[in-house]
Amino acid sequence: MTEQTPNMTEQTEPETLTVSEELAGRRLDVLLSECAGISRARAQQLIADGEVLLNGKPAKKKDLAAAGDLLTYQLPDPEEIEALPQDLPIEIVYEDDHLLVVNKPQGMVVHPAPGNPDGTLVNALLFHCKGRLSSINGKIRPGIVHRIDKDTAGLLIVAKTDEAHAGLASQIAVHSFVRKYEAVCVGHFKEPEGIVDAPIGRHQTDRKKMAVTSTNSKPARTRYRVLGESSDGGYSHLELTLETGRTHQIRVHMAYIGHPVAGDPVYGSERHKLGLQGQCLFAKYISFTHPVTGEVLAFEADRPRFLTDTLKKIGIRGE
Repeated sequence: MTEQTPNMTEQTEPETLTVSEELAGRRLDVLLSECAGISRARAQQLIADGEVLLNGKPAKKKDLAAAGDLLTYQLPDPEEIEALPQDLPIEIVYEDDHLLVVNKPQGMVVHPAPGNPDGTLVNALLFHCKGRLSSINGKIRPGIVHRIDKDTAGLLIVAKTDEAHAGLASQIAVHSFVRKYEAVCVGHFKEPEGIVDAPIGRHQTDRKKMAVTSTNSKPARTRYRVLGESSDGGYSHLELTLETGRTHQIRVHMAYIGHPVAGDPVYGSERHKLGLQGQCLFAKYISFTHPVTGEVLAFEADRPRFLTDTLKKIGIRGE
């Protein structure tokens, strides 16, 4: 009998999950639904289509996962969204023929995605730059070299040309950018400064979240320095420097050490919202080498209103 070749699509890289003791004993369709953040029906269809492997062999929806099993799955590429120019206000901190530095406001998504097809920074950039943005990241993310979360405000570099994009991406790869943030975090820090050195990967049971984990993770380092503290010790004002650039890195690291960012709807709690519309996190400073001219550039943005208002509310005078 000829062994069936798994029908794994070539379009995207598959994800592999090592089943933990906590997840053991669940049906694969239930497990896949929870881990990939998709409906049970969609999980069952992916299994039926041969897009899910259990220990390297095509899975069945009624299979039960055991601790140590390897579950490999692949989500089909989403339908491509075409980003269109929109005349939206954006703050340009610096611009030349090769790149821009933009101060993104809190609440603005960086690029179109399901649920956010327009009104994004990319839509605004396409209008401002008359479509002249690097093509390396395709039609949905033209010019986008690195990202910050929707509810994180602050500085972002955008490439106009492919040459600039490639040069900036190589600097990110070797972590030569200097990126500093400010945040209000929960609780009193025993030490005035420190380093969180803990690997980050996808959360084992909620694939929309990141977590400190040794499974399928990458090294992550965040430096912090306490700038001030509320009189009751309930909150601290921090400066944070990224030594790596993982998804949600600051938010995950601060929650991991017991000091989640105030207002964080994913890694924090309702008790510490402080009236905020998202995490109290601000990308205040960025420094890098211009990929074409070789000049070292550095930019620092003024604190946004939500941060100054929060510091005032909790009784911290910012430096």
